[in-house]
Amino acid sequence: MFATAVLALAVTGAGQLAVSTGTVQAAVLPGVAPGVDDGSGPYTDALLRGLAAYEAGATFFVVGLNVAAYPSILSRTVAAGSEVVAMTTTPGTSAFQKPLTRAVDRYLDDVPGQVAVSVRDLSTGMSYSYNPGLRTATASIVKVDMVMALLLKAQSERRGLTGWERRAAAQAIKVSDNAAASALWSAIGGASGLAAANRKFGLRETTPGAGGAWGSTTTSAADQVRLLTALTSPKSPLSEKNRRYVLGLMGGVAPEQAWGVSASGREGADVAVKNGWLPRERHGGRWTVNSIGRVRDRGRTYLIAVISHRHGSMGAGVTAVERVSRLVTDALVQRG
Repeated sequence: MFATAVLALAVTGAGQLAVSTGTVQAAVLPGVAPGVDDGSGPYTDALLRGLAAYEAGATFFVVGLNVAAYPSILSRTVAAGSEVVAMTTTPGTSAFQKPLTRAVDRYLDDVPGQVAVSVRDLSTGMSYSYNPGLRTATASIVKVDMVMALLLKAQSERRGLTGWERRAAAQAIKVSDNAAASALWSAIGGASGLAAANRKFGLRETTPGAGGAWGSTTTSAADQVRLLTALTSPKSPLSEKNRRYVLGLMGGVAPEQAWGVSASGREGADVAVKNGWLPRERHGGRWTVNSIGRVRDRGRTYLIAVISHRHGSMGAGVTAVERVSRLVTDALVQRG
């Protein structure tokens, strides 16, 4: 038998396994010692042979480019219109994902702009992604990333945040203050500092903005869920205290900024959220509107990210983000 391994794999239309760029970490297979290679070495080869042998007994959770293999039943789910890259151990997964993707497609058919969503239900392990190839500017959601990078830096220096750092972090997240964010950007070392922190947080599809343009950092919905995972997982490089601190700031955003993925919960739900909005000159003044957060409601805990761009107005973008958030989490609730 083989233990959990991480490998960048894609499932082709014929159901075959193909290697894409990635790294095999601690692959444990018969006759193969644990090790790491770049996707073309002996560990990758051995893992592929093992997967071929155990194909009938493997399920893959697809998160971005990487796949974690677990003993179960191999399944492939590609929904019409948009690729669904999240898979779960729940029997009949496609029966849940395909109708949901069709529902999102139908809604977005009449919505100018592009939208992507990634969600992970921490209560059940189910996950779902829509339009995973979309990359947008982060706008102000990157402020969460910056505060996390600052905390990681402080941890490495074996200290807490200074008074001004705490004030800047609170202003950047709670009221989305741009001057505070620029100060944080400088404090973490700008683009290179954010990139270094993001490697530790496990992000793969986020490119920091050049110079002082932190808002032009680009990202994917899946990467934002990875960032949220670093705020909720005990395996995070951030301490439990620092994770609670950031979630506390996100739970206290100004009321007028508490829209977005928070709409996926009912009134009174426990929500930690950060939103970003920006009219972009390169898009002819059309709006980028993003929302990320943790939502606790109806006995469930969701990590959810919705990114979007090219909306005719900020209001139109907010409406689309909230509608897609509700569609996805309602489907997860109905799935059980």
